Amino acid sequence: MMKINLSKVSVLSILISLLGFNSAFSQSRVSTIRPELLKKVTKSAPSSAELDILNSPYASWGVMPQESSSINLVDAWKKFSKKQEVVVAVIDTGIDPAHPFLKDNLKGAKGSASSTDYGMDFSKSAVNEHQPIDQHGHGTHVSGIIKSVFPDVKILSLKYYNPRASGQDNLDSTIKALRYAVEANVDIINYSGGGPEPAIEELRILKEAERKGILVVAAAGNEESNIDIKKNAYYPASYGLSNIITVTAHDQSLHMLSSSNYGAKSVDISAPGYRIKSALPGGRSGFLTGTSQATAFVSGVAAMLKSQEPNLSAAQMKQIIVASARKETTLAGKCLSGGRLDAAKAITTDSQEISGRKVAQRDPGSQKKKAVKGKIVYRLAK
Repeated sequence: MMKINLSKVSVLSILISLLGFNSAFSQSRVSTIRPELLKKVTKSAPSSAELDILNSPYASWGVMPQESSSINLVDAWKKFSKKQEVVVAVIDTGIDPAHPFLKDNLKGAKGSASSTDYGMDFSKSAVNEHQPIDQHGHGTHVSGIIKSVFPDVKILSLKYYNPRASGQDNLDSTIKALRYAVEANVDIINYSGGGPEPAIEELRILKEAERKGILVVAAAGNEESNIDIKKNAYYPASYGLSNIITVTAHDQSLHMLSSSNYGAKSVDISAPGYRIKSALPGGRSGFLTGTSQATAFVSGVAAMLKSQEPNLSAAQMKQIIVASARKETTLAGKCLSGGRLDAAKAITTDSQEISGRKVAQRDPGSQKKKAVKGKIVYRLAK
């Protein structure tokens, strides 16, 4: 069961269990930024909007310049040049449309977001199709991380999760959300979820996303397993497509979380995932832990890349992010890159430098498992 620490929140709201959450609270603390320290660390001050992010109650150690284990975001901001709007579809538990940290970043299904249209709800027994309200917390938290990395991002919230629905129903809802995102031609899909069972229709849609050049950022999962091993395969991460980048999680000491899945072939990179602070419904903030959170950091950097170089394909974005990873001995053998997300290096990597490299791609057929009736626990943490 995942644990969170919130300010001004009831004990009942502390218990949440969804993919991407796992507790690992034996690891290091989270610090907050001090303006005087920011001045010492950065060569030039960030913009007012970026400084607002760093000083907000919704920013985590993963973006802080004084944290050596962060994603090196401030340097990325200084070198970044926005050229177009980027839409990230967040397939999750929905979003808080009135959250002060997120309300200006939302995109509606019909265009600009409004109180009656701020995404799509594909979950079982959905009441308002265009109002994917987050009654869980996970989707708002993940969206907040993406925004903390790229303040100008547009988020299309696509809700799939109903806590009272079966695993099969939640999988069916996921497939509907994926289909919608691909047909809408979003730039990036953040899917901080997954499960042990492959689905033919899900794979078909993800291949269509691959054809369209849509990057899918997927969580490696939290089963403490090596997903290179066939019996431990985790989907959609294990489909092995060239447009899927799979993310595991590390803490401030640069060690992979004990709860995280890993794989030198099946997992691409690591990002911050321990006690990550971000937005929660009701205008609140709180700490969550897991590969879900790590995935959101990668989606944020991918969105910056796409905004700066609109012609980048999904495969190129994946190549850049993996090739620019900062190598760490603690992550060697745990993921393909053997390293962690470095936003500044990714932003400054010339796409021509990696244009001749072969995209890391695995044969989906090698990971297929025969589905067992009644075994589907798709989209739920253990």
